[in-house]
Amino acid sequence: MTQTLTRHEQYQSDFHSLDGGAQPQWLRDIRTAAWQRFLAVGLPTARRGNEPYKYTNVAPIANAGFSLAEAADGSVEAADVTQFAPWQAGWHQLVFIDGIYSEALSTAPSDDDDVVVTSLAQAIASGNGDVEKRLSQYTDIEEDGFIALNTAFISDGAFVRIADDANVETPVHLLFLASGNTQTASHPRTLVVAGSNSAATVIESYVGIADSPYLTNSVTEMALETGATLNHYRLLIESEDAYHVGVARVHQADGSAYNSKVFERQVGLGRFDLYTGIDGENASCDLKGLYFTSGSQHMDNYININHEKPHSSSRLYYKGILDGRSRAVFGGTVFVQPGAIKTDSHQEDKNLVLSPDAEVDSKPSLFIYADDVKCGHGATAGNIDLDTVFYMRSRGIDLETASRLLIYGFASEIIETVEDDYLRGYLEDQFLDSLPSYKFEF
Repeated sequence: MTQTLTRHEQYQSDFHSLDGGAQPQWLRDIRTAAWQRFLAVGLPTARRGNEPYKYTNVAPIANAGFSLAEAADGSVEAADVTQFAPWQAGWHQLVFIDGIYSEALSTAPSDDDDVVVTSLAQAIASGNGDVEKRLSQYTDIEEDGFIALNTAFISDGAFVRIADDANVETPVHLLFLASGNTQTASHPRTLVVAGSNSAATVIESYVGIADSPYLTNSVTEMALETGATLNHYRLLIESEDAYHVGVARVHQADGSAYNSKVFERQVGLGRFDLYTGIDGENASCDLKGLYFTSGSQHMDNYININHEKPHSSSRLYYKGILDGRSRAVFGGTVFVQPGAIKTDSHQEDKNLVLSPDAEVDSKPSLFIYADDVKCGHGATAGNIDLDTVFYMRSRGIDLETASRLLIYGFASEIIETVEDDYLRGYLEDQFLDSLPSYKFEF
């Protein structure tokens, strides 16, 4: 694939300024290889031969020359966290300010045999074997310039290890706060390992507390061992001027279940790239998402599921609400590899377009290389029909209230699947507050 090289002078200066002397050799080797790959390919700004970014132009990121964010712990207080981000006192919580761990704001467990929740830097420094064995094993620096850039800058992030047979009922919350320092970049890295027959909930939140241009370039790797169940929530509530590129890679073993729910409410230019590799029999994944765009926002969801083994199932269901001059992109691809018989897969993307100036590009697709499978896909985009609005009006509801109820009803199908009561209420408030004062006109 032909790529246009980015203006990487600032990145190069920041890469060489990182103190890698305290890092183990295996990590320095990973970072060096990733940096060399980034120098070779840059960021994916090419318009030809660049199918994953066909509808998303990342040239503004490539041309900005963001500098590496420095520690800003003192500039963020506990009141800022609770004001801008979801926060439940009973959760296990790690807080990162501009990608750097804040011990003062975190409430991670220190003596829980069922789960390890710590910063990635601390896990690396302690010589944790899981980190050395698994870090960067589920991502491919050859695949994407953003992955290579994040890998080159690995220094901090989150590490979560759920013990075999453990049922961790307390959610683990990984909160990445952007302080709003202008023209800075953070590259948080997250590694989650769910042991055999374990069950846990991980909430990953990206929140901006100031309106300013900055870049968050995150990579999350998740490994589900035999029989593991992982419920994963991902929240995106960044600055309206922010750039956010998120990558998640999931590896599933026999009998594992990965349940993902993604909520994207605010960002200037955002992209989420999720790949789930079902590398075990009788495994399943259920991927749901809800995104709301307004103004000139641009949100791109690039979701891929790879069925490599037989008797597995997957569900992919995303919904979008678009207003103003915003644009949304949905690319959903399911691969059924040779031998993956008895695969059961369905994907769907539905979009409610409130403005004639808003645009959505939806491209669900299937690649099936096995017989005896059950697969389907679909996509819709449009406004509410006249009969539905008329029915609401005939019950004495004014036009604006009827419009908001119908919009929220569209969104609530995803929100109501959130199992945690506090988180579900938080998301209801976030999306209800985001709904425009809109009247369906025909």
